[in-house]
Amino acid sequence: MTDAEVAAFVTAHLPVTAVPGVPELRMHKAGPASGIGRLGAAPPYWAYWWAGGLALARHLLDYPDQVAGRSVVDLGAGSGLVGIAAARAGAAQVVAAEMDPHARAAIACNAQLNDVTLAGIAGDPLAGDVPSADLLLVGDVFYAPDVAVRVTAFLDRCVAAGIAVLVGDPWRAPLPLDRLTLLADYSVCETGTPKRAGVFAYRGG
Repeated sequence: MTDAEVAAFVTAHLPVTAVPGVPELRMHKAGPASGIGRLGAAPPYWAYWWAGGLALARHLLDYPDQVAGRSVVDLGAGSGLVGIAAARAGAAQVVAAEMDPHARAAIACNAQLNDVTLAGIAGDPLAGDVPSADLLLVGDVFYAPDVAVRVTAFLDRCVAAGIAVLVGDPWRAPLPLDRLTLLADYSVCETGTPKRAGVFAYRGG
């Protein structure tokens, strides 16, 4: 599908839903009748919200000084929730970085839905140079050991280059706790059942 076709599918089949715990924002979210499988075999992680992103979005809206006036990159942006929250909180500019092309189309839909303008929607940056940004936002990317290794190496390079990093995660096993400082702990609902998710400052290794 082209980006335009994916965007048309998202707006037609993924209902607009208030984000639990972040009622300031609304997102297109897949439901039982969405037929999301028609978009291909790749898991549509972007069609849902996840605990780390919910906590990080809530944190940014509660503490807008974390992002106000700063250049921000939302890494592994998924639905765009965290980047959209950063824009709402007063970031000077926000780039959403996401490897799934369907997700990038959905991010554009969700940004428009929330009256937010993103500076860019880019692909996977992990193998490239560190971004030109003041702050990197990282929600729910430590979901598998092999991915965690790649992300940790990239975040270490970002911190060494002077970029601040905030991480949101529900305490998954691959989370590199030795590199993190807990800033806040939230009770969030991915699917209706509350679970804990932390917001961390990433110190580097």
